[in-house]
Amino acid sequence: MTFFATISGCVAMATEDAGTGTGTPGTGRSGDDGKGRPGASSPAAPGTAGSTPPARVSAEISHESEDPGKTVNLTIDDGPEPGWTVKVLDLLKKYDAKATFCIIGSRAQEYPDLVKKVAAAGHRLCDHSVDHNTAMDKRPESYQERQVLDARAMIEKAAGPGARVLYYRAPGGAFTPYSREVAASHGMRPLGWSVDTHDWRNPGVGHIVDAVKTGMKEGPVVLFHDGGGNRGQTVAALEQLLPWFKEQGYTFGYPKI
Repeated sequence: MTFFATISGCVAMATEDAGTGTGTPGTGRSGDDGKGRPGASSPAAPGTAGSTPPARVSAEISHESEDPGKTVNLTIDDGPEPGWTVKVLDLLKKYDAKATFCIIGSRAQEYPDLVKKVAAAGHRLCDHSVDHNTAMDKRPESYQERQVLDARAMIEKAAGPGARVLYYRAPGGAFTPYSREVAASHGMRPLGWSVDTHDWRNPGVGHIVDAVKTGMKEGPVVLFHDGGGNRGQTVAALEQLLPWFKEQGYTFGYPKI
């Protein structure tokens, strides 16, 4: 059974299933404190889904920029989505801005041309799981592994030869020590966020803009969405924020790998 729920930072599409994991109810982290410190469990050797894994990266959740100085790291979640992804790409091009697109594997499979547009524009790719199941931290490790690695394979296939998926962001922040290790051992840095715009709720353009302007003191990684519903408010907010970043002396960069 599929149902929709609202989780901070996302529009959640979760899949109800009889399988159960060992997560701590209500935390959304399953043994992870949300800052990258693992719990007691440790993963078995990851599977071999997708392409040959690149070198292992840190399994700590990244909230920092890879560039020194005053930087902003735009992250765009839950796409690709016809219409909205192209509008976001057009704005990024207009203001010469970089972004990391956190792509749902099943959406990449459905709209490969949009993934190719993201990659061709020079933006970075992030694995956002196959189904965006925000309860995946409660599921068995075998399920978590498939969600991470199958999504990576779908995104790479959609993006085309030579594309690399450099990050993994758990849907709704539902990281576990195991899923982080699976991602890290396949060259994908677990990716958090510093500023949650709550744009998925459509709270109003002004609210989104204010959330970013007041929240930048918390860190450089800003969470937006190009999927999961009508993203007209997100596009309008970005139209205001992208020139504002430049006026404030920010440069556009990427999260630390």
